[in-house]
Amino acid sequence: MSKDMKIPETEPSNLPWLGRKLLWLDSIKNVDRIVYALFIVCAGLLAADFMYHKHSYLDIEDIPGFYAAYGFFMCAALVVCARALQVLLKRDEDYYAPKDVASEAYPEDQMNRETIND
Repeated sequence: MSKDMKIPETEPSNLPWLGRKLLWLDSIKNVDRIVYALFIVCAGLLAADFMYHKHSYLDIEDIPGFYAAYGFFMCAALVVCARALQVLLKRDEDYYAPKDVASEAYPEDQMNRETIND
């Protein structure tokens, strides 16, 4: 990014209602608080799993924390499978270019090119 380019400052009063309400997420400290709160909730739910009797169909369901571990590993498996599918299904950037309207050459006299002096 060049020195001349400036990031536009967002005036909170110009934002829609929801945008103004979510401005508190701009602070990394507040995002960290949310992550820590999620850790505490997950730890509490895992601890609660030790405190009641389960009526299960399979013996493996009686293991405390089974569903937490199962959920974690299945989520991780989804991520790994998605990465593998990405390798198989990935196309070149210009895969649709020969028949795409956006790939057509734009008339040079309508380009409005500007030169940047560094």
